[in-house]
Amino acid sequence: MLRGPQRFIKVSVAPVAALAVALLSSLSRCSLLEPEDPAVSALSHYFGTKTRYEDANPGLLPDPEAPRRDPELLEDTCTPVQLVALIRHGTRYPTAKQIRKLRQLHGLLQARGRGDGRAGSAGGRDLGAALADWPLWYADWMDGQLVEKGRQDMRQLALRLASLFPALFSLENYGRLQLVTSSKHRCVDSGAAFLQGLWQHYHPGLPPPDVADMECGPPRINDKLMRFFDHCEKFLTEVEKNATALYHVEAFKTGPEMQNILKKVAATLQVPVSNLNADLIQVAFFTCSFDLAIKGVKSPWCDVFDIDDAKVLEYLNDLKQYWKRGYGYTINSRSSCTLFQDIFQHLDKAIEQKQRSQPISSPVILQFGHAETLLPLLSLMGYFKDKEPLTAYNYKEQLHRKFRSGHIVPYASNLIFVLYHCKNAKTPKEEFRVQMLLNEKVLPLAYSQETASLYEDLKDHYKDILQSCHASEECELPKVNNTSDEL
Repeated sequence: MLRGPQRFIKVSVAPVAALAVALLSSLSRCSLLEPEDPAVSALSHYFGTKTRYEDANPGLLPDPEAPRRDPELLEDTCTPVQLVALIRHGTRYPTAKQIRKLRQLHGLLQARGRGDGRAGSAGGRDLGAALADWPLWYADWMDGQLVEKGRQDMRQLALRLASLFPALFSLENYGRLQLVTSSKHRCVDSGAAFLQGLWQHYHPGLPPPDVADMECGPPRINDKLMRFFDHCEKFLTEVEKNATALYHVEAFKTGPEMQNILKKVAATLQVPVSNLNADLIQVAFFTCSFDLAIKGVKSPWCDVFDIDDAKVLEYLNDLKQYWKRGYGYTINSRSSCTLFQDIFQHLDKAIEQKQRSQPISSPVILQFGHAETLLPLLSLMGYFKDKEPLTAYNYKEQLHRKFRSGHIVPYASNLIFVLYHCKNAKTPKEEFRVQMLLNEKVLPLAYSQETASLYEDLKDHYKDILQSCHASEECELPKVNNTSDEL
């Protein structure tokens, strides 16, 4: 239980409370690797799902703890009565797989320097030699864990939301917070950091307790909700484990755009092009993003690429997200219908309690997940859908596409549903309205571009998903083998 002066936070008990405590010792090793001064790069807007939140939301840069109130937010006669937020974890370390690829590339550069003697030539040090000497500080134990910058992402988001919706995040409601998380360490830790941010909001000047002092443990873990894709047999068989499902990703890797970058990078680093491949090029690009996000450093890895390269590499990342998490296959989004229905069950319950003049039992519901949690849900709702599918062969035609994962689900991205009770409503139907925010900006309705909706109208639009989308049926494998449907 999180203790404070005269107040307590009641958080659902998770059977894995010890998990978060155990994380403290390993995460403490990160303390010397965190950012000092913010750095910028011309490539920052092209890192896809590795994009920093402040690069997707630059208005936060002057004061990341101050809320930015969207002028489209409802006010006056409409009062927020419930907030349901889906939040991607904050900035994280690379995965062990990415670190191994980087180590492979780093070794290639070091071997090149020793082999040909060009690294210390009289004409000055080349970029390949500089990268060979650049410290490779990533270690396998980091494996996607939350970094201090990621905890800061969450604390600052908590401060902004608490200031933006003070009635919902009131001290009176503090004990009624409902938190759910994916079992991944980075999500568990993101939830804990968010709570620490709220502590800072209510008790400025008092150091927030760490995870070990939260007697009730971390937020409740629910992978069936926050990692629904791992529990959908049809998705696992037809997409995740299907060697041909990401055909367009693999085809783009060998296409002219990527091959041009391959040759260019080989020349820049003075290594044989045969020693490189698209995966190594991509990990070099992402290393620029990780150094920038985690340490606040613009490393020499950023100098390997220019803006045109970055746009191609962003498209490669977006292709993967599109075909694995977005509109590429119907099951990608339909597998998220349980999560979508869960959101509306919370809203329904709040309306029922309000109509009965009862206090709202859960004014704030916070759910911590992944980019892979948010993208299918947004696709299910019809957002960021381009007229033509993203393919390996229409890169130039898709330069101005809607589906840009870095603009949609950067680190700490959030999709928020705000339920309002409106006074002076002429009919009972007009009494409750809903707004959605994506990354703290009002998200117009996918079907009308209005910035708010009557709750019943919103439910009616998504009637098929709410009434007819059953995960057990959607995720069931067909009795006979047939090809996944492409859109």
